[in-house]
Amino acid sequence: MELIEFDLVVLDVMMPGESGFDLTTWVRSKAETSKTPVLLLTARGDPADRIEGLSRGADDYMSKPFDPRELALRVDAILRRTGGKPLTPREIKLGPAVFDMERLELTRDGKLQRLTEAEAQLLKTLAIHAHAAVERMSLSPDTADITGRAVDVQVTRLRRKLEADPKNPRYLQTVRGVGYMLAPD
Repeated sequence: MELIEFDLVVLDVMMPGESGFDLTTWVRSKAETSKTPVLLLTARGDPADRIEGLSRGADDYMSKPFDPRELALRVDAILRRTGGKPLTPREIKLGPAVFDMERLELTRDGKLQRLTEAEAQLLKTLAIHAHAAVERMSLSPDTADITGRAVDVQVTRLRRKLEADPKNPRYLQTVRGVGYMLAPD
């Protein structure tokens, strides 16, 4: 029988048959899987449950409901610590432009482009969800703008820094009725 290796295992605590706690203990007890990172993702969020999961060997514990962006960041953090390949790359290539997601820096044709903090965070969020539409209102949760127009202004400014033709964007696209999508190379 061939052993299948995993970079990371995500388990629910309340699975049919065997609990995620018991499976975590089993994963840790086997020489072949003892180093495989385990993330428990569950509706059981009491402190006693978190302590139980971590004491059984889980690398992290998240309670539902959760933000998918937080899950992706936690998975990346676990994989960085354990030497696995992160879900999100460090750099996103957008034609002649490159966005460094750790340093929040955009260069175009080798020249640094000045980004405001809001533009950098918007570009990072879109890069994390590359090739997927992101709702306009979820891109500006901390602003007082209930219409989402502030995001539209930031997108317009980013397009000027990213696109060869900002009026016909290739990389930072509008998804009608939803929001925006980043389509890197």
